[in-house]
Amino acid sequence: MLSFPSIDPVALQLGPLAIRWYSLAYIAGILLGWWLILAEHKKRPLANLTRKAIDDMVMYAVLGIILGGRLGYTLFYKPGYYLEHPLQILHVWEGGMSFHGGLAGFIIAFYLFARRHNISFLGLMDLMAVAAPIGLFFGRVANFINGELYGRVTDSPLGMIFPGGGSLPRHPSQLYEAALEGIVLFLLLLILLKTTRLREKTGMLSGIFMSGYGIARIVCEYFREPDAFLGYLMPGITMGQLLSLPVLLIGVYLIARKKPSPLGGEGWVGGNNNRVGGEK
Repeated sequence: MLSFPSIDPVALQLGPLAIRWYSLAYIAGILLGWWLILAEHKKRPLANLTRKAIDDMVMYAVLGIILGGRLGYTLFYKPGYYLEHPLQILHVWEGGMSFHGGLAGFIIAFYLFARRHNISFLGLMDLMAVAAPIGLFFGRVANFINGELYGRVTDSPLGMIFPGGGSLPRHPSQLYEAALEGIVLFLLLLILLKTTRLREKTGMLSGIFMSGYGIARIVCEYFREPDAFLGYLMPGITMGQLLSLPVLLIGVYLIARKKPSPLGGEGWVGGNNNRVGGEK
C-alpha cells in the first residue's frame, strides 16, 4: 500500500485570499495550451487566425470551460438539488464541475469564436485538441491533491488510504486518469500532428481526441468510486461512462469523415498552393 501524500489543497494564503491548487491547475492548463497553440500556429498559420485572436481565445476558453463545467455538473449530477437552490449554481468555489459540461461549453464558445473571426471551426478544433490533454492532466493531479474523486477499494499494491475515503486502501484513480487522459493522449496527438498527414483531414485530430478521451474515461471509471449521491445508473455503469459514450461516438464519426483540413492543408497560409479558407 502506498502512502497518500499530505498536501495542503491551498497552495498559497494571502491574508483572506486562498489560492488553491485546483485554481492553479486551471490556469496552468489554459496558459500552457495557449502557448502550444501559439507555437504551432507560427509554424503553420491557420487562415484568418491572427495573434490578437489567439490572445482572445483565452477568454473564450475560460468562459466556456467554467460556465459549461458548472452548468453540466448541475444538470448531469444534481439537477434536483440545484432546481430547489438555484443560487447555489453560482457558488463555483464550493466545487462541482463536469468535464463533459466543460467540453460542451468549450465547443460552443469556440464555435462562436470561429464564426466571429471567419475561421474554420473544425480546423480550429483540431488545433485545440492537441492542447486539451494538458488541462486534463493538471486537473486530475489537482483532484489527487484534494483527495477527491478517489478510486474503488482495492488490494492492489497501488492502493492508498484517502482522507474521507474510509480505512480501506483505494485506487488512486485520479492519477490513472491524469496518465491516460493527459499524458498518453497528449503524446499521441502531438506525435500524430508532427509526424503524419492526419492533420490534412478535417476533424481527424478532434476525433482522435474525443474518441481517445471517451475510451480512457470509460476504462478509468472501472477503478473510480462512483459519486455517493448517484451510485451506479445501471449495474456496473456510472454517470461518467454514460456521458463519455456520446463523446466516443462523435469522435469515431469525425475520424470516419474524410475531408481536407485547414491543419496543414488548404486552410493554412503559406502551403504549396497558398490558399486560404476551409470548412466553416
